[in-house]
Amino acid sequence: MHDQPSQNELIEAVKRFISDTAMPQLSGRAAFHARVALNVLDILDRDVANRSKNEEKELERLHKLMGTNEQGQTLAEINEQVCERIASGELGVDNTILLKLLKANAIDQLEVDQPKYSGLKIAKQSLNEG
Repeated sequence: MHDQPSQNELIEAVKRFISDTAMPQLSGRAAFHARVALNVLDILDRDVANRSKNEEKELERLHKLMGTNEQGQTLAEINEQVCERIASGELGVDNTILLKLLKANAIDQLEVDQPKYSGLKIAKQSLNEG
């Protein structure tokens, strides 16, 4: 059994320290950097919560694109194969599966990096319609 704090709990503790203790005592450039640090921690928190799920979804999309289902391949390995096929001209912008994969991966990353981005909802809807 793990009795130490989880990654999310550690991130939340640092965020609380910055927002509740440090930021009230800061002004100017230091306050700006504290806000940037809070934003970074928010991104890190979302990444920790979603990375495994997002990587699984990406791997499924890549297998669909490549027409494979090799369980032993890592995400990096299959991504490298896709890059090789793009570089050779075998895959290109005319491949609707590739374009949908790229859009879905970008949306997943945007949900981690900028979940309040105004175009995110529209992008998600257009992905589901396409």
